[in-house]
Amino acid sequence: MTTFDIKQLQAELSHKNPRVILKKALELFDNIAISFSGAEDVVVIDLATKIRKDIQVFCLDTGRLHPETYRFIEKVRKHYQLDIEVLTPDRLRLDEFVKAKGLFSFYEDGHHECCGIRKVEPLRRKLAHVDAWITGQRKDQSLDTRQDIPEVQLDSVFSTDDHPLIKFNPLLNWSSAQVWDYIEAYQVPYNELHEKGYISIGCEPCTRPVLPNQHERAGRWWWEEATKKECGLHAGNLPGHSSDGE
Repeated sequence: MTTFDIKQLQAELSHKNPRVILKKALELFDNIAISFSGAEDVVVIDLATKIRKDIQVFCLDTGRLHPETYRFIEKVRKHYQLDIEVLTPDRLRLDEFVKAKGLFSFYEDGHHECCGIRKVEPLRRKLAHVDAWITGQRKDQSLDTRQDIPEVQLDSVFSTDDHPLIKFNPLLNWSSAQVWDYIEAYQVPYNELHEKGYISIGCEPCTRPVLPNQHERAGRWWWEEATKKECGLHAGNLPGHSSDGE
């Protein structure tokens, strides 16, 4: 798909309902997958399975998730009768990293190296074998890094010259309240950590509950600046990266 096609598609899907965006994504691509980790992603799964039952779903097992998150993955698998593909880090790279730096180096030198091994590399392996992927990104998840992303884009991080990768963000313009209204209305499974003050949930050492009126991303990598709070999965959102591949 060319950049010109992307521009047309961006114009067509701008501010459209998530169902419209998902329907278009599933019409355009057979080899497309949903990235699953949080509440938004299960809303996407719920919407997508009403359009197409055989949708690919994958998640990242970093080895550092909360016990509640592992139970959540299994709950979603059973609820939707899905064969969720669980991606794990390269064992040799991870062993070398932990041996050299220990289990909590990210508190001292930032989270990007650890996330690169535990998240980005497994994701890159997966995305090399699909033509498009679907995320649960929302603009209001981060005022610093997610304000300018479109509903559909050429993935500026994981595309290659011989493998252009398309990325859909159907919930882009939804608020957290809309996500949870949908979860309640349609009895969508959710992570039990949400009942304990967690809003945005990642690895256990890098996630904590937030206080009332704190932004949801305040509980992620709280020791770092807000402008750095992307783990690499959506690094194209950071300043200096183009969202449309140009």
